[in-house]
Amino acid sequence: MSTPTPTGTVAGPTIERHSIDYVPWSERRGKLWHQAPFWFTGNFVLPTMVIGFLGPELGLSAGFSFLAIVLGACFGTFFMAFHANQGPRMGLPQMIQSRAQFGSRGVIVPFLATVFVYIGFMVFDVIIANAGIDTVLPGAGIKWIWYPLLTAVSIVIAVVGHDLLHFVQRWLTYLLVIGFAIVTVLAFTTLPAPTGAHAGHWDVVAFFIQFSLAAGYNISYAVYVSDYSRYLPPKSSAPKLIFYTYLGAAGSAVWLMGLGSLLASRIPKVDEIGSIKAVGDNLFPGFGTIVIVISVLALISIMGVNAYGAMLTSVSGIDAFKKIKATQKPRVIGLIVVGILVVIIALLIPDAFQASFNNFVLLMLYFLVPWTAVNLVDFYFVRHGKYAITEIFNPKGIYRRWSWRGLVAYGVGFVVMIPFFSLPGLFVGPIANLLGTADFSFAVGLVVAGGLYFLFSRGLDRQAEAAARQRSQRELEGVDAD
Repeated sequence: MSTPTPTGTVAGPTIERHSIDYVPWSERRGKLWHQAPFWFTGNFVLPTMVIGFLGPELGLSAGFSFLAIVLGACFGTFFMAFHANQGPRMGLPQMIQSRAQFGSRGVIVPFLATVFVYIGFMVFDVIIANAGIDTVLPGAGIKWIWYPLLTAVSIVIAVVGHDLLHFVQRWLTYLLVIGFAIVTVLAFTTLPAPTGAHAGHWDVVAFFIQFSLAAGYNISYAVYVSDYSRYLPPKSSAPKLIFYTYLGAAGSAVWLMGLGSLLASRIPKVDEIGSIKAVGDNLFPGFGTIVIVISVLALISIMGVNAYGAMLTSVSGIDAFKKIKATQKPRVIGLIVVGILVVIIALLIPDAFQASFNNFVLLMLYFLVPWTAVNLVDFYFVRHGKYAITEIFNPKGIYRRWSWRGLVAYGVGFVVMIPFFSLPGLFVGPIANLLGTADFSFAVGLVVAGGLYFLFSRGLDRQAEAAARQRSQRELEGVDAD
């Protein structure tokens, strides 16, 4: 992280000092538009394209698949982007904010689901990155060599922290846009149009499965968002911040998932690496390889983002039971542990992972939908963005160790989703079965969890919290709260 100088300029880059602690106003800086390329590159990775394969594989035409992707990605990003405003307002990483809704120890419930998301994404990213290396250098993609090496590079980026992650993501955007713009044009102009049964058709179940996967994939990014907006000035424009976050995350998802549906409709045995290479090489032999190299770099970068988030969430969880000093040491230790876990799990997973990846995305949707509903309702409709920050770190404070409001709303929201679950090969709920395995669980979870939390919160002691906010702001910044 860069260190602010007395004049407000920025000195040379250093390892980030902060972890789960509050970022004071004197260290706030950055530009709102930087959120757009950060989230564009964060979502412009090959696992995103895999989501677009499913519609055509279920018999849906490329056009209807694309429509489902647009609607699903734009719907999911709506919830994800509104978390961005929490960063500058609170100056905290995303998940530790949840202590205000669940309690300092009760928050371990969504924390476990969140760490599962981070680790899972890293595992799939390293598998695909290794496959890319094996395509570029045939026979060189030896798992026990490249899995640790790729993971180690991502961990180093995460150790340096917030500023380096923003820098890498921002500059990779230009390479990705150029490379994939050419690949997209080539896919439209050089691949034969599908005919007969391969052209697909309208299928309501396939449409909603594709919609759910696209929505769930982008909702999963909600757990990251204010990790990368918390250094922005506290008075940053909320509409602009939300807009830039939405633009980057939704734009890349629609593009790359849409490209996936196009490739799956025109290539009989589509895969994320071989298809990109084959299409790219239609420009000239070797261009597909160049695009794969860029894609591998993007995968390493997003692995760093995932590792960073997993570390913050894990340290927050441990801190709830055993106080941890917010220094560089626990950050580095946490990142090393995350890296080791990723390598071990990746080595145990079979290479043919697409079916398990789709179920993983749906599982993320199930666990994160009630959390995002509770968190957003609390921020925008209950507390209106005003929190006693020091109390979030005080287990005996106003937010307590266990908060029944958030826990009950989350639990009930999750339980009522179960009959709507549709996990092919694992579990199909009775209502989903009646609907032909179409999955509407996300809508149920959002309404029930968010609605219950809003009702439960009517009994909050507003005066006590207002007094706590005043004390907290004077302690942190020497000024009164708004």
